[in-house]
Amino acid sequence: MELTTFQELTEQIATECFYMTDREQGEKVIQLIDLHHFIDCYHSNLKIIEYLNHPVNIIEEHGIRKGILFYDIKHPILFNINLFESFKKQNDLKEMWFVFVEEDAASHSEKHFRFIIENCIEVFYDKIFLFNFFQSTIKELK
Repeated sequence: MELTTFQELTEQIATECFYMTDREQGEKVIQLIDLHHFIDCYHSNLKIIEYLNHPVNIIEEHGIRKGILFYDIKHPILFNINLFESFKKQNDLKEMWFVFVEEDAASHSEKHFRFIIENCIEVFYDKIFLFNFFQSTIKELK
């Protein structure tokens, strides 16, 4: 992502998400960086539709609307799968993708598979990826 694009998008977050705390705005910026870098690494024609108002990013691939949720297993958050199911219906999403964001040089896939099983991630999400941010690699787990 170019620096000017990044600055424009962070200004948009500051302006449109004024109701968020500084921490929440920072998390939104991280979500945005993850989204753009994932798209760069995925090597597909993904178009960003919406990312500001929900943790799920809405993208479009070949005319099909999809939702992407980025998740850092080191910084776990609680989420309600039922909320994401209604979000999927409300936004006419045909697929939901769950993307683990990994920053370590060595992948620890076993902890990701354990998390998938313990949280029934494979039931709700159509695709599950392991995205190593710094190595710019994407591994499809489902």
